[in-house]
Amino acid sequence: MPQIRRLPETLVNRIAAGEVVERPAAALKEVIENAIDAGATRIAVRLVDGGLTRFEVTDDGCGMTPDEMALALERHATSKLPDDAIEQVSTLGFRGEALPSIASVARFTLESRAQGAEEGWRKLVDHGKLVDDQPAALPPGTRVRVEKLFDKIPARRKFLRTPRSEYGASLDVVRRLAMARPDIAFTLDHGERRVLATQQGESVETRVAGIVARELKDNGVAIDLERGTMRLTGLAGLPTYNRGVADHQYLFVNGRPVKDRLLTGAVRGAYSDMLARDRHAVLALFLELPPEDVDVNVHPAKTEVRFRDAQAVRGFIVSGLRQALATGDRRSAQTPDRGAMARWRQEPEEPPPALRSIFEGRDWSQPRPHAVREKSDTWREYEGEVLAAPQGRAEEAQPLPENAEQFPLGIARGQVADTYIVAEAADGLVIVDQHAAHERLVLERLKAAGAGEAVARSQALLMPDVVELDEPACDRLEEAASRLADLGLAIERFGPNAMLVRAVPHALGKTDPAKLLADIADDLAKHGEALLLGEKLDLVLATMACHGSVRAGRVLRVDEMNALLREMERTPRSGQCNHGRPTWVKLSMDDVEKLFGRH
Repeated sequence: MPQIRRLPETLVNRIAAGEVVERPAAALKEVIENAIDAGATRIAVRLVDGGLTRFEVTDDGCGMTPDEMALALERHATSKLPDDAIEQVSTLGFRGEALPSIASVARFTLESRAQGAEEGWRKLVDHGKLVDDQPAALPPGTRVRVEKLFDKIPARRKFLRTPRSEYGASLDVVRRLAMARPDIAFTLDHGERRVLATQQGESVETRVAGIVARELKDNGVAIDLERGTMRLTGLAGLPTYNRGVADHQYLFVNGRPVKDRLLTGAVRGAYSDMLARDRHAVLALFLELPPEDVDVNVHPAKTEVRFRDAQAVRGFIVSGLRQALATGDRRSAQTPDRGAMARWRQEPEEPPPALRSIFEGRDWSQPRPHAVREKSDTWREYEGEVLAAPQGRAEEAQPLPENAEQFPLGIARGQVADTYIVAEAADGLVIVDQHAAHERLVLERLKAAGAGEAVARSQALLMPDVVELDEPACDRLEEAASRLADLGLAIERFGPNAMLVRAVPHALGKTDPAKLLADIADDLAKHGEALLLGEKLDLVLATMACHGSVRAGRVLRVDEMNALLREMERTPRSGQCNHGRPTWVKLSMDDVEKLFGRH
């Protein structure tokens, strides 16, 4: 029989490295988190070839003595847990696996000098073997250098990607940790280029906007809400400020960057009736709750968490986001298409040089003008061919009322192409898409009138439908049955691998129950919440609103235009239509004057 034996320490560290150190970005994350836990106020990161060749992290934290450095290179040795209460973790690291795991698969240099110490110390470990242990000159703090990752493990190194891909992953790690700690100054150098530089003590909004996108600060709303022991802060972009991919959603739990399906599903639910399904919000959310209410020990990489009361967390995020967006609901992301705005500012182009015939000297580059005779109808025919019919309607301009500043969307002055309302505000020119605006107004009216409950009425099936699914999908549906019943979908378990559908929402009466349940089961597996059915009902409401709203091409009277503007100013989320597009844009008077060279 094969004998049971203890694995060598180096092999144990390499096995642990397979979970902790998947790529340079994962090792970089662990080192930066150690610097943050050490109380650093400045952290400098330097990458070479995206971290494949080398990366270095320098901090001004508390530092370590030589004995502490030796202990830090042993497995499961940490200063983050003062006692055995692992459920009370308040630091980013706590497992004591990162440094020995990294040192077992790379050339690892650890230099540190404790605060108040006269000299520092250096330890160099080459793929698990200590090759250098001597004094070193450096300021108080710690410097970690990782070189030649997986250089002696070809089986692992061949799975690493290109330097460009590894650099992108490392940049994402630094950006997330820098957003989580605006009180710390971060710098990131890639080769000879300074990629990121932040100031110490910035506000959350300034740090997030500076890292994600400068325009997010003008097109987002600040969040600061509390419910019981939970607190939600951050910056959420307006629905009209969105992206085609979800790579600009940054989520943090107790200062820890996470990628959690529950939180992602909550964000999707909060924006469900304000964004098209193929568009994604831009935001950074920071959730704080007692350490005992969240389990961060799910995976060695610590990017996944588990909540004690997941439903309460999800409900807090959804309601908190909607409440925050309601404070800026009449705003619209003011980022018109740059090409369109550039054409406004174009100077008239000079005509090309005339092409003249050497035979007649006639200019052939211009068409021959029609003969114009005042006493005939030729002039009228010429006018009809050349001059386009006017597409706008306007009435005689009246002075703005004294309370004009109370009307952010201004006073209607006319209609362009029977689609866009032109209004004059106290501080600029406003253009409103009448169909998109009225579509949002009708949807909000339906919701306020309780149409959501009306849509969610059940329609009993004449013959209950049996839907066969795999057992895990049936288990998820059975757990969510009571919530689905509130939305009008009545289901019950029908054996290990089947569900019985007794009723469907009235508005979805013609849907295929099998496909509906399959989609909901997939959604439950992906997000942990029955979001898909709610989105289907929201889609029904949105469709009703679209058909019941003012269509593009309809002529409106000026009083109707003003009534539409006033209702937009009173209606939540009127800055965007049901698909996330802006309903209005504003051009300030300074911009208008710049168009004509007055500034």
